[in-house]
Amino acid sequence: MEHTPVHETKTHGTAAFPYTIYHGRIPELIPSFPLHWHDDFELIYCVGGQLEVTVWGQLYRLSPGDLVVILPRGVHSIDQYRHENGEYFNIMFHPNLFKGPEEDPCYAKYVLPFLNGEKILTCFHAGNSPFNQAVTPCLLSMLAHRREGYSTHELLMKSQLFMLLHHMNLHCSTADGHSDFLRLSYSRLRNALYYVQHFYDQDITVQKAAVQCGFSESHFMKLFREFTGMSFNAYLVNYRLELAARQLSETELKIIDIAENCGFHNQSYFTRTFRKKYGQTPSDYRKNM
Repeated sequence: MEHTPVHETKTHGTAAFPYTIYHGRIPELIPSFPLHWHDDFELIYCVGGQLEVTVWGQLYRLSPGDLVVILPRGVHSIDQYRHENGEYFNIMFHPNLFKGPEEDPCYAKYVLPFLNGEKILTCFHAGNSPFNQAVTPCLLSMLAHRREGYSTHELLMKSQLFMLLHHMNLHCSTADGHSDFLRLSYSRLRNALYYVQHFYDQDITVQKAAVQCGFSESHFMKLFREFTGMSFNAYLVNYRLELAARQLSETELKIIDIAENCGFHNQSYFTRTFRKKYGQTPSDYRKNM
């Protein structure tokens, strides 16, 4: 069964116009969006309820009007806050959208520094923050015309995206040596996410995952918690539960087979952990979905 890749390579929009807007509702449309990263800029704008967004292991709780900015290759996830509903929009655009002819000086000056880690931007921006207030007119304009963005309002969308990039540069800061060190360490930890994605149904241990990243067990566990906001074992269990929830809602496989497929070889443990995460048993979850 297909599952969400940790490195998302999907083209958002079209090759000629790599931009799109998604409308999300948690848990109505999806219960959560697990840890992943991609090569696009992404803005998550909350418009209703509450939701949780994790970026590089830092947890942010969004209320209506709050905004999270994720730079390319930033590892992040979107989750339900407690048992509340959350509504949001994802605005995604690829760096190539800003790229002109070869040796484009604007691209080199205003885009590349975000890609190579020279510039950083605060992730969370509350509704009353200076950056949020500066870009809100751009966001609202894009949301209002998102259905015509590829047909009659292409120039409007492009102009708003360039305006977003302008404000991102006004509010960014220069990365320091410590940020570079963490970025390099975290990039190695992505190997552990790849490892879980490909071998989640097998016996996975902290020791095996640490080897994939080239760290000692103790250093790996410390960095992984900083990187994801949870222990490696908690991440592994959560990843398996996400896959099980999808199989419960999208297939007619027996529950015992789903548990086995997702790496749970003890049925009672699977039921107990599933209830803890989703507030109901696997069978009830399937009926409700």
